[in-house]
Amino acid sequence: MPANKTRILPNSVALAGEFAVLSRLALCNYDASLTLGQTKNIDILVSNPKTNKLYQLEVKTKLEGGKKSNVSDSELFGHFLTGWMMSEKHESIFRPELWYCFVTIDLDWKARFFIVPSSVVAKYVLEQHRFWLAASRKHKDNPMRLFRIGFKNEKYRIPTPTAERYEDNWEFKQ
Repeated sequence: MPANKTRILPNSVALAGEFAVLSRLALCNYDASLTLGQTKNIDILVSNPKTNKLYQLEVKTKLEGGKKSNVSDSELFGHFLTGWMMSEKHESIFRPELWYCFVTIDLDWKARFFIVPSSVVAKYVLEQHRFWLAASRKHKDNPMRLFRIGFKNEKYRIPTPTAERYEDNWEFKQ
């Protein structure tokens, strides 16, 4: 936590995540640059100089803290590591070159990175929302969605991306 213990603004959290991703990309020998909001749904453009492959990254950052464990439990969705708020539009955004980098930063400034293809994100966000709506008549449709990262050895009612598969996936493996 900052020395003055003031509330961290959401935009500052987002920027911290983007800069953390840029630093990791640099350490992995990628060429990367922020789009500075000039490209819709893309935060970082990435080039692999070894393969000449180009990637687009959308970074979603979450500040974790205040509890001993950030692992969550849901009656519907099971035991999962963490989740990020998404919107309805993410159900239909999928392109081979687009990836999401989901970042958690804790109050000790430790970061974790989950690099997930946009096709996996779109499919999960769509399926989880349909499943949530079908689970109860009390659930009303809305534009909010939640993308979760689960665990390899857990049983889920819908296919759930796992930490073991996507954490530190800097090689952009499908």
